[in-house]
Amino acid sequence: MRMIFGLVLLAGLALAGGAVYMAKNYIGQYQTALAKERAARQKMVRTVPVFVVERSLKYGESITSEDVRQVSWPEDAIPEGAFTADNILFQDGETRPRYVLRAMEKDEAVLAIKVTEPGEEAGLTSRIERGMRAFAIEVDVASGVSGFLRPGDRVDVYWTGRIQGSNQDRSEVTKLIEAGVQLIAIDQTATGDVYGATVARTVTVSARPDRVGALAQAQATGRLSLSLVGADDDTIAEAVEVNQKSLLGLPEEQAAVEEKEEKVCKVIARNSEGVVEKIIPCRD
Repeated sequence: MRMIFGLVLLAGLALAGGAVYMAKNYIGQYQTALAKERAARQKMVRTVPVFVVERSLKYGESITSEDVRQVSWPEDAIPEGAFTADNILFQDGETRPRYVLRAMEKDEAVLAIKVTEPGEEAGLTSRIERGMRAFAIEVDVASGVSGFLRPGDRVDVYWTGRIQGSNQDRSEVTKLIEAGVQLIAIDQTATGDVYGATVARTVTVSARPDRVGALAQAQATGRLSLSLVGADDDTIAEAVEVNQKSLLGLPEEQAAVEEKEEKVCKVIARNSEGVVEKIIPCRD
């Protein structure tokens, strides 16, 4: 009887030890999983719903609610001008469409600079700032910087020609007439999505009305050439004027003023008093 009691006691102790071991192992696994979950929660980034496009959109296309969707975007990495809950892309009751100003690829965030205001067309007029005017300049592969111009670039405009009615040297003069003028279109393209070099025939610039008059006069009386300004260059070009003599380093000569002698015509006649000189009108 004592032997049976001892065996039962030993079996109970073994089972209790196994249960304690299993419980300790389970508790350890639970604590490990809980620590991992807490660590993952600390690394979790707060997100904000942002509108992105569902498909590729080209310049001039209309954009509707079916062309966009909302995705979770990291709050500290939202692009400037993105449409969120605080900046709704399509207001309630708004029926006027928006148009694409810059091409967008699928899943790209919709930015305010890439679409028009509701009802606003995507034409060239939307790119002209208040108080400015658009003016077209004829260019070729040489004067147009070998076709590497893009809408949005800035250029310096040089005029080359002869100054009419001047008594000075009649050689051609090249002069900087406009600095840092912004291009708003190349040929009939107003979007910056142009790939590779394109030899344009005209470029359209944005200028004040008084400077448009100067550009028109310059284009009518000489040749215009463009010089591309760097994207990060905030300097303003100084006055530039070059002629053949300054180019070659020759000294400037004072223009000689020739005094035109008055031509006097005479005729010699003989009369009773002798030989007489008589002034008469000159015949060329």
